Amino acid sequence: MVSPLLAKAAPTGREIVNVTPERAGWTHVGFRALRLAAGESETVDTGERELCLVVLTGTVDVTIDGETYANMGTRSSVFEEVSPAAVYVPPGKVVHIRAVRAAEVALCTAPADARNRKVSVLDSSKMKRSVRGKGTNTRYVCDILPHDDPTAAHLLVVEVVTPASHSSSYPPHKHDQETPPVETQLEETYYHRLNPPQGFAFQRVYTDDRSMDEACAVEDHDVVMVPRGYHPVVAPHGYDLYYLNVMAGPNRFWVFKNDPAHEWMIK
Repeated sequence: MVSPLLAKAAPTGREIVNVTPERAGWTHVGFRALRLAAGESETVDTGERELCLVVLTGTVDVTIDGETYANMGTRSSVFEEVSPAAVYVPPGKVVHIRAVRAAEVALCTAPADARNRKVSVLDSSKMKRSVRGKGTNTRYVCDILPHDDPTAAHLLVVEVVTPASHSSSYPPHKHDQETPPVETQLEETYYHRLNPPQGFAFQRVYTDDRSMDEACAVEDHDVVMVPRGYHPVVAPHGYDLYYLNVMAGPNRFWVFKNDPAHEWMIK
């Protein structure tokens, strides 16, 4: 039986996966991933939501308000040690995406605010890249749209590469209560990629009282929805794991709380 928190990817076709707030049963985060063959196009109307378009692989031209941002994206794989091309788009815009070469594109959305925000190409060369954890808890992080970047109203976007046989989002942590500075409330999606692609990984989502306790076997391109609770990930031997995180909540600030039962390992 497939977990209600797991959105399985379509193995072929343009639309890989689509998680709307209605599907997830929450308020803020929307996530969609597309495959575009060279020459194919997609048009997106942001409506009342803000958008962070991330070029995961391939190269695209992005046209907004008559201005074209050409040849966005250089990666052939999300596992390359290169930051992605990305553009922030405020509400009320029509975005035209055309693949220059075969591309995989992520569309990350959240509710907008009343501010007059601008289209902004996010400079790949200035995205913070860091190493988190140690030993078999080491993973490699790229902050695409972090909470200290004032560009967006609600969106936070980050990508993480976890080597084979390593854990990630670990010790288990959560961010489902709006009690700053201890913790903030943020919904979250994990878009998973595996290398080699026939691999799989595991993600558990659970609460202190175990009223939610779901274990998901994730395959290439699958999405795990995290409405609340702790959400650790493990990559088995032989398979590197990438995931793109999208977070959003009532306030744009990321503070998490570790599971007290497992916090001993970082003290």
